[in-house]
Amino acid sequence: MNTLMYLACMLIWGLNFIAVKIQGTDNPLEVSLLYRSAIAFVLFFGLYWWKIRPKRQALAPKLLGTVMGFGLCSFALSYLLLYYATIYSSAAMVTLIFSLKVMVTPLLIGRVFKTPISPRVYVGGVFGIVGVAVIVLPNLHALSHSFLIGLGLAVAGTLVTAVGDTLSYYNNQHHVEPITANSIGMLTALLVLAALTFDMGKPLHLPASVHYWAGLLYLALLGSFAAWLMYVYLIRSIGVVKGSYMVAFFPAIGGTASVLLGETPLSLNLVLGIGLAMVGAMIALLKRA
Repeated sequence: MNTLMYLACMLIWGLNFIAVKIQGTDNPLEVSLLYRSAIAFVLFFGLYWWKIRPKRQALAPKLLGTVMGFGLCSFALSYLLLYYATIYSSAAMVTLIFSLKVMVTPLLIGRVFKTPISPRVYVGGVFGIVGVAVIVLPNLHALSHSFLIGLGLAVAGTLVTAVGDTLSYYNNQHHVEPITANSIGMLTALLVLAALTFDMGKPLHLPASVHYWAGLLYLALLGSFAAWLMYVYLIRSIGVVKGSYMVAFFPAIGGTASVLLGETPLSLNLVLGIGLAMVGAMIALLKRA
């Protein structure tokens, strides 16, 4: 069962940015993310009502802020930044940059909680950065302004995700029930996105295109709910470190899908860059012998 959940999470999240690309821009990205969050919240709240509420496991008031912060970073700000990054650049590049999270998160947790940082994290980070450089630098003169904006947004989204991971680490250290954290976090994201959408005057449009709803339902049902739910139980069984190994394979999954869909041309630089990023992620996540 662990193997099936592991493979499912790896494939679902590895294809997330392809689903964003398929969803397209028939709706403003803020509205699409609002719809995604609403669907995921309803599912998580139903699960909370069914499994957690009867146990009367109340959340300590002092932890409400970090749980809400986790939701704001992980389900609202990072998603929005990465949505725009995928539209401006390519799913393959965003997936590649996002894989650097396996280095950024340990560094941030180490700095915040004063825990030792393994040299492997730094070594893995170098491999990851070189992997991105191998793809971008040779063609930098030919890259459009919008593509470079997409790269910047992908970096920002990855950093915000690492902040969300750090808050999640804090919540786990204080034994916050994951379903409770996800429910409150998703509600926080939903309220913030709703306020942002209405403040910007974005219309709540329901597109008729099949590709839009296919992408949205994939992201909501699989990306935001099913994969997160499986991951919760997976890390309880195999631990966070082993669970994080799946991120190392995101560039290969996202890059392959991007090439097959014709979004990104196959090149030696792309293959080499993805390979370096995967090696870097695996080095950073290796356990001490």
